[in-house]
Amino acid sequence: MATAVNTFLIVLAAIFPVVNPPGSALVFLGLTRGSTAETRRILARRIAVNSLFVLVGSFLLGALVLEFYGISIPILRVAGGLIVAVSGWKLLNEGSQKDLDASAGDVSRADLMSQAFYPLTLPLTTGPGTIAVTISIALSRATFAEASGGLIFVLASVAAIGTIAFSIWLCFAYAVRVQKFLGRGSTEIAIRLSAFILFCLGVQILWSGVSELLSSLPRGS
Repeated sequence: MATAVNTFLIVLAAIFPVVNPPGSALVFLGLTRGSTAETRRILARRIAVNSLFVLVGSFLLGALVLEFYGISIPILRVAGGLIVAVSGWKLLNEGSQKDLDASAGDVSRADLMSQAFYPLTLPLTTGPGTIAVTISIALSRATFAEASGGLIFVLASVAAIGTIAFSIWLCFAYAVRVQKFLGRGSTEIAIRLSAFILFCLGVQILWSGVSELLSSLPRGS
């Protein structure tokens, strides 16, 4: 039991900061402005379920899929980092609040629902960094198995992933309350800061992948 709890806490501590549900909720709030609270709650539930499947799938099958297609983790980071950085840059450079409110009528529920997986789940919530960390945890399974059975490791890790998915739903579903608490101006500032952090995170993921690729190149004498 102690080993299972330790594994749960280690996996939770490794993945939660990368997903960052509270910070991602502000980005989610910015991308869904003009929609109703009910639509956001439905989206939050779908994103949480999608994130659960993405994380569990990455944990159980990620390494196998990457090996099958010949995709390395550095390449995954480069591609995903580009997508995350572009999404953050777009949100950072949106028009003023007045312009967004004027175009709010163009935001339909069907359009938002079609974006539940891409880009709201992948890559904005569970992006390449999260997938890479989850795959890395799965690859360390042999180390954990020395101290406990492999089944305990899998069950504890899936439980930690389920906890993260629940936190995603909780933060996203009640992001509108955070907006009301902060106020219009403070929310705008928080969203812009979150967008900048998202952009920086994308650049960081991109640079991590590029650095690994460069280090793998043969060096001259």
